[in-house]
Amino acid sequence: MHLFKGTFDVLILKTLSWGPAHGYAISRWIGQTSGDDLTIEEGALYPALRRLEAKGWLSAKWKTTETGRDARVYSLTDDGRRALRRELAAWEKYVTAFTRVLQTKPQEAIS
Repeated sequence: MHLFKGTFDVLILKTLSWGPAHGYAISRWIGQTSGDDLTIEEGALYPALRRLEAKGWLSAKWKTTETGRDARVYSLTDDGRRALRRELAAWEKYVTAFTRVLQTKPQEAIS
């Protein structure tokens, strides 16, 4: 499923709100929790992580994973948590408005 502009950042922030994770774990969590309806391409994920880190919303450090590989593990910063709250509020408002439009019955439509 195609992600709309601006949705990817909030998905990454929400994923990291559960705790630190490396890129593959972030991608896997989004896929699993969406019932595999959302797939994250590596070519999109890592530039997004770097962009969010540059904004100060994420911090990253190298760690050795449970498989013995070195990976960058990302965590939300305080600014990232505030950004997530703002983004979630905006998305809830958007989804509510969008749902109202989609659920309008013909007799309620413009005459």
